[in-house]
Order: sequence, then C-alpha cells, then structure tokens
Amino acid sequence: MAEHIPLNECPEWVKSAVFYQIFPDRFARSAHYECLGSFQNWGSEPATNGFCGGNLRGIIEKLDYIQKLGANALYLCPIFKSAANHRYHTVDYLEIDPVLGTLKDFDALVSEVHGRGMRIILDGVFNHCSRGFFPFLSVMEEGEASPYRNWFHIHSFPVKAYAGKPNYECWWGMAPLPKFNTDNPEVREYLLHVAEYWTKRGIDGWRLDVPNEIRDDSFWQEFRRRVKKVNPEAYIVGEIWEDPTRWLQGDQFDGVMNYPVRKLALEFLFPEGMRSKDAVSTGDTTSAETEKDLFAFCRGFQALFDRKLFGVQMNLFGSHDTARMRTLSGKNPEVSLLAWALLLCLPGALSIYYGDEIGMEGGKDPDNRRCFPWQDMPDAEDSETFRMVKTILAFRKREPAMYDGKLTIRPEGQGILLCRRKGNALVELRLGYPGPVPLPGISARTEIVYERRRTPIEGVAGYFVAKDGIVLTKSTVTY
Repeated sequence: MAEHIPLNECPEWVKSAVFYQIFPDRFARSAHYECLGSFQNWGSEPATNGFCGGNLRGIIEKLDYIQKLGANALYLCPIFKSAANHRYHTVDYLEIDPVLGTLKDFDALVSEVHGRGMRIILDGVFNHCSRGFFPFLSVMEEGEASPYRNWFHIHSFPVKAYAGKPNYECWWGMAPLPKFNTDNPEVREYLLHVAEYWTKRGIDGWRLDVPNEIRDDSFWQEFRRRVKKVNPEAYIVGEIWEDPTRWLQGDQFDGVMNYPVRKLALEFLFPEGMRSKDAVSTGDTTSAETEKDLFAFCRGFQALFDRKLFGVQMNLFGSHDTARMRTLSGKNPEVSLLAWALLLCLPGALSIYYGDEIGMEGGKDPDNRRCFPWQDMPDAEDSETFRMVKTILAFRKREPAMYDGKLTIRPEGQGILLCRRKGNALVELRLGYPGPVPLPGISARTEIVYERRRTPIEGVAGYFVAKDGIVLTKSTVTY
C-alpha cells in the first residue's frame, strides 16, 4: 500500500485552513471536568509556574465561538502529561495530561471537531523531553546500569539533573529538558510510534516543535512516511524560523510556520514595538535593521511569496512564542487592524493565536499566555478587530481567490495595494499605511467586502482610503 501514498503532495484542505491556536491551560476551563489539585484563579497574572486549569472539555464547549469567528481547524499546544503549564516538558507521550482531561475527553474533542467539518493538529515535541520522562528517570536512578542510558547524550555519571551544570545535552542548556539521542534506533522507533498512535487516534496532523534541532533529514523523512501511511491527508508543519528550503523538498514537511513573513510585516507596521523589550520572546529577536520604506517593504514581501517552496505555509502574526499584536502596536492600536487585514489576505493556511481576535494584550513569555477573558464576552465580540476578522474570514471561505489566487503587492499612492487574482475574480486590499491610497470609481460589479476610513476625492468618481484605513473589494475582470 505504501507506494500509493502521495508522499510528495501536500493535502488540498490546508490551502483554505484557518487554524485557531490554543494554549490549553489558559483557553477555557469547563466545570464538567474535575481535576484534583489547587489551581490559580482564572485570569490571574500569567507566570512560568502554576496552572490555571484549562481543559479539553472547555475547548469542546467553545467550538461554537471558534466556528463563529471563521476558523475551521484547531492547533493545540502540547496536551500530553507534563509538569509544566505549557507542556513542552513531556513526561508521558502516550497519556493525556490529567489536568486537561482523559483519553475519553480527547476522543470526544476529535469527534466533535470532525463532526463540524473541522480539523485538529497536535504539537509534537520530539527533540527533547522532561526530566520526569520514565527513561530519563531510569538513567538518573540507575546510572550506567540503566537500559535507557543511550537514549540521551550523557557525558558522565551520575547524572546531574538538579544541581550544578547538567552533564548531558539539553535544549538551550536547560536541565529540565534532556535532548533525545535520535541516532538510537530505539528512540527513533519510540517517537515514530507516538506519531503513529495519535494519528491513528484521529488527528489531522502535527506541528513540530524545534524540528531543526534534530539535524537528521532521514528522521523526518521516516516520520513523514509513517504518518502519511496512517493518514495521507495529514498536515505536517515545522516550527522553522530560518530559511525553510531544506525541509520543504516534498519528503519532510508540508509547510512551515511563516515567521519570516511575520517578521517583515510587523517590523514595517510596528517598528517601535518590534524593537522593544516586549518583542524579545522564545524564538523571536529584536531587529537592528533600519526601518524599511514602502517600496523596500513591498519588494521584500513579494519576494517571500515568489519563492518556489513545496507545500502550504502557515501564516501567522502571533503565537505562544511571540508578543501579541495589540501590545506590539503600542500607542497606535489601530495599526494592528492593518496587520490583521494583511494577514487574512495572504496565500496559505492562516493561524490565529487565541484571544488576538479580541485584542488581548501580552508581552514576552509568559505574559503572552494570559487566560482568555470569557467574562468580558460578548462585549469583546463587538470590537472592531473581532468584526473585521469575522467578516474577512467569511469572505475567504466563499472566495477561492483569497486562498488560491496569485498574490501581488505594490505601493499605491502613499500606501499599499495587495491583489489576489484567480480566473476573472480580482480581490484588492488597500491599506492606508503609511499614508492614503486612491481608489478609483467603483462599478456595479465591485463588491465592497470591508471598509473603514475613506475620504472623497474632489471632482473624481472615487475616494481615498485614508491614513490607517482599510478597504477590501472584489471585482470581475476580463483582462
């Protein structure tokens, strides 16, 4: 059967995917699941340690909200057993964290998601684990006598995991995160079994955490073969912050998280915010570059999308590793609306970090992982950000040019004109940044999808999209 699996193809459904990224501990806590233990009050100041008790049942109960926004897929940060609220310190890869729920709750979530015509992908942390992972516990207890001593890169015995400098390889030198020895066939087989197990359980793909740190293409090639054998439609997306070409040859990932696009866009729109202390977060760096002018930005942006990369990339302007857009926008929060409009009109899959759609704030980790303020709903749904995101996503759902059309971007007037073209359908986004953009007369065949801030052009059948304004239109063309 393996020869019939389209290993070098990316699933078609991803082109129109809108992922809603959830940090499970802080998204929603359902009273229908009780977990033993003491938890922080919902909405308390986010901290590296401690749990707020978000759970899988809470996610199920909020699927109506997620769908109403316009998302059609979930991307969950790690949900496996862990001693950390972010769960990137995995203790058991084959068990749902009991704070989040049970395997029955997980199956119910997958079933409910699929019953709504949605998809779900999980976060896979295969480069490193927790000190509490049973093979590493064995090495700490048994030393050289442990049957798992070669599962890790141990430099000497006994293992120093809690005092002094760790004498084993770990992620970024952090003792709680021992790095796997993926050259060991037993380790490879264990991790590939984990990927197969949850794929068989019904998930629609994997977001891979720091996959570049497993510097072995053959591992990810085998990962792809094993996952695609279970589900040929699975989406495999890597967290790659650098040039992704190596991993996008059709034999490893179906796409990467498009951080280069985020960096270029937000450094142009939020230059002060992107150089602030808020922007310094996991995987993110401040830029020493000079501010780009309008022409340089458009050229750079066009070049990023003209690259011949395999698959479908995941476009995002916010994640659990970055400061939130609303915070980066600083003293000019309305510019964050321009960022949203730009993001929502890009080719590729979209990813929305929970709460960004209602203007949640948050600086560097862990401040960017605040609890979702359900107590402020439905007022937050009346915000301009929520209304705009909902409106454009509804349009994206019905208009193929939005997710499968050719992209061009160029300066227009003092601002930006972004076009998406598929067949006779032409979608045009005009952003009044840094200044106004002229919009010629609109014919009866032009649909105004969304608009804010426009001023008339004296004596001309048209108007200006004013500074910080947004106008999204669709028209039918014959040329």
